Amino acid sequence: MAGPKTIVRKLRCAVYTRKSSEEGLDMEFNSLDAQREACEAFVASQKALGWVLVPDHYDDGGISGATLERPALKRLLTDMDVGLVDVVVVYKIDRLSRSLMDFSRLVEAFDANDVTFVSVTQSFNTTTSMGRLTLNILLSFAQFEREVIGERIRDKFAASRKRGMWMGGWAPLGYDIKDRKLVINEAEAANVRMVFERFISTGSATTLSRILTAEGILTRRGRPLDKGVIYKLLNNPVYVGEAVHKGASYAGEHQAIISRGLWAKVQAILSDGSRKRAANTRAQTPALLKGLLFGPTGCAMSPTHTRKAGKLYRYYVSQSVLKHGTGACPVGRLPAAEVEAAVIDQLRVLLRAPEIIIATWKAGREHDAEISEDEVRAALLGLDPLWNELFPAEQARIVRLLVERVDVTMDSLSIRLRTEGLVGLAADLAQRQNVPSAT
Repeated sequence: MAGPKTIVRKLRCAVYTRKSSEEGLDMEFNSLDAQREACEAFVASQKALGWVLVPDHYDDGGISGATLERPALKRLLTDMDVGLVDVVVVYKIDRLSRSLMDFSRLVEAFDANDVTFVSVTQSFNTTTSMGRLTLNILLSFAQFEREVIGERIRDKFAASRKRGMWMGGWAPLGYDIKDRKLVINEAEAANVRMVFERFISTGSATTLSRILTAEGILTRRGRPLDKGVIYKLLNNPVYVGEAVHKGASYAGEHQAIISRGLWAKVQAILSDGSRKRAANTRAQTPALLKGLLFGPTGCAMSPTHTRKAGKLYRYYVSQSVLKHGTGACPVGRLPAAEVEAAVIDQLRVLLRAPEIIIATWKAGREHDAEISEDEVRAALLGLDPLWNELFPAEQARIVRLLVERVDVTMDSLSIRLRTEGLVGLAADLAQRQNVPSAT
């Protein structure tokens, strides 16, 4: 009695052919035909193992093996992805690729789709253990080639950086790339200089970020200049004309955007650390109402301070009291923080008042007939959310710009504003809001 019949699994074989030059392709029987004939004969010899030829032709004529950008090869890889091919048959391995690196990529694609390949003239068949051993040896050489190329690229990159050359990547804010070199973008460069200069006056990247965001200053990708972006910008030696590689600086081919002096000032501030800078700022808090505050007798109230247990206490004292004694003025001394906060609160309310906005707009029209009421309103209202983010020195400057006089009595506080100051502030805020963005 005959035993059970063995069922042989069918293996669909795709023949791939390639020729680098177009010479002879117009002949009736060309190189591609010769390769295909040899491969088809090999597939026929493996019929007992279930090998069958797929009808599609995958022929790349006149295309170098140094690239994987080949129409027929791409079509073959697509058919592999959708499960139409089990074995790829070539005349020689170099028909697939002349680059070991590309060859290893193709092998990865074969493995991902459980596809084997055969070279009919080199006894190379990954369906056998010897073929897989040969493949591993080839891939080892491919890995070696990749590492050698990587070392060459790194060495070339380092040598180029030492010569100050730009080696690619995104151009820093303030520069464009032309002919593989950094060229100053004047509009962005103005913003870069402004960031360096205003960091010196504010001393805080967090505060500066909030101010710039409120003023609409953006990166070239339309994002706000957050604290991280500002710190990266302030620490980038490219702005003083340097090229950096692995921590070492070299003279760059490009022009500097900021001076060495400005760079040195910023680096000195950064070296103090954020906590120390904040402490220094608090210790140097100016008297906001110096020369502006007057008591009920009409005498000025001067700033003074005292220390107890290492803590600073600030006051405003009436000149009448200083000259004639405690009873010379019903309001002899005021705690500085409280009276300053009260003045600032009133000031912020006044800047939102419609009558102040209209008065500022009318005064502003004398200098700029085209200024609109909406522009003045937007500028004055824009100060309110910014105020708490301003450093004391900037707050004091604005108070002196806006306030002509502050009068205090036993139960009231009144502020006299400077109309010209309001106009100047509105113009200043409007100009900041219209500074060209870092697009």
